Amino acid sequence: MIIGIGVDVVDIDRFQTVSMRTAAFAERVFTDHERFQRGGAPRSIASMAARFAAKEAVAKALGVPAGLSWHEVEVSRDDGGRPRLALSGQAADTAAARGITDWHISLTHDAGVAIAYVIAERQP
Repeated sequence: MIIGIGVDVVDIDRFQTVSMRTAAFAERVFTDHERFQRGGAPRSIASMAARFAAKEAVAKALGVPAGLSWHEVEVSRDDGGRPRLALSGQAADTAAARGITDWHISLTHDAGVAIAYVIAERQP
């Protein structure tokens, strides 16, 4: 059963401007695993914008709970390259209280925008 859906769109140029203007932005919003690829290379600005959109989409799927921290929603990839979510803290507590057992996520970026779509699901 679907419990929540979230979608977010990020203008990549605007995201880059904000990222460059505020030195601590990336550290405040993203975990180390989100900022860097396997092997340590930094992620592209488009990839970071998609991850930011995912965090916003998760917040919407959860109903934007009070006290949600950026680091409580981490976007990574499974061994097959598919995006996945890991929640902790208040985000995980809210998901558990709502009975959410599974997350489905899709990320894309093209033509200057990054989009994330998230579905929160409860198994019977």
